[in-house]
Amino acid sequence: MSSPDPQVRAARNHSAPGGSRGPVVAVTGAATGVGALLTERLAASDEIKQVVAIDERRGECDAAQWHILDVRDPAIADKLRGVDVVVHLALDLDLGSDAAARTAYNVRGTQTVLTASAAAGVRRVVLCTSSMVYGALPDNELPLSEDAELRATAEATGVGDLLEIERLARRAPRAHPGLNVTVVRPAVLVGGTDTALTRYFESPRLLVVAGSRPAWQFCHVEDLCGALEYAVLEKVDGELAVGCDGWLEQEEVEELSGIRRMELPSAVALGAAARLHRIGLTPSPAGDLAYTMYPWVVSGSRLHDAGWRAQWTNEEVLAELLEEVAGRHTVAGRRLGRKDATAAGAAGATVALLGAAAVVRRARKARRR
Repeated sequence: MSSPDPQVRAARNHSAPGGSRGPVVAVTGAATGVGALLTERLAASDEIKQVVAIDERRGECDAAQWHILDVRDPAIADKLRGVDVVVHLALDLDLGSDAAARTAYNVRGTQTVLTASAAAGVRRVVLCTSSMVYGALPDNELPLSEDAELRATAEATGVGDLLEIERLARRAPRAHPGLNVTVVRPAVLVGGTDTALTRYFESPRLLVVAGSRPAWQFCHVEDLCGALEYAVLEKVDGELAVGCDGWLEQEEVEELSGIRRMELPSAVALGAAARLHRIGLTPSPAGDLAYTMYPWVVSGSRLHDAGWRAQWTNEEVLAELLEEVAGRHTVAGRRLGRKDATAAGAAGATVALLGAAAVVRRARKARRR
């Protein structure tokens, strides 16, 4: 076995400001998003000896030791020698990414990080997926326990990748004895994020499918970072769901947001969503709609039992989300420019988009004649 990376070895020989003898932690995807926030948080903690930051570009945390490389590169094993815990956050969940390329990056990256961690003698890897893996189904309990069956399908954006990451997490301890794997599953993540579920609140009307019973639970990125820190410090392990306490009914969301609903029959809503995605007018497949139709609220009991508490309420996170998306205009997951939104009008935006889909279909038929 080769010796630890010189930067990590130096970190092990230098205690943090509080005299900490805590773990050396590596964070992948450390330059942006949740990875950047967690890197800053851990670097400032007296319970962490040193943070090793890994990304394809350097981030802003000067207190971390940076390595610039792709997480799919097997050379990452050399950068992890001497590291105690790896938090893998280098995932591509961008709505605009090519689906095949996104899956190749997410799955191969996770496989490489798990294998490299085991080879480097890392004792724990923390993965982050989503509570979406439980699936949004009409018979889901409110709330779901962490041990509930993962009943999601690959029909929603990125969920197929997350399910494969969950499978890799379950197999890893058997393939690599001595490697502990913790999986953290946040609810609807808010705080500088852009997902099909955050875009739902950019619409001029909140689409409600007739006969559905939505239940909204959010997770602020600061609370997610707190939960990840608990996992890093081994205060809790296993499969962890994280989110605000409780949930909001659709009527409460409409009252708090001030956005009125547009109710459509299930066949119309799902059929239109499928057609619009198929012809490339919207980034979100019809499977995303299920997460606005049925509950997938989680209890977070394991974190609660360990002493963790969410610092944000659902109401507070929704208010922040609405502030973040103010001025954006989205219909069926597709962002509209200001001119498009003004022309469509609040009440007629969805009708306009459906009309656009019809125009595209007619144009294609005309070209085939």
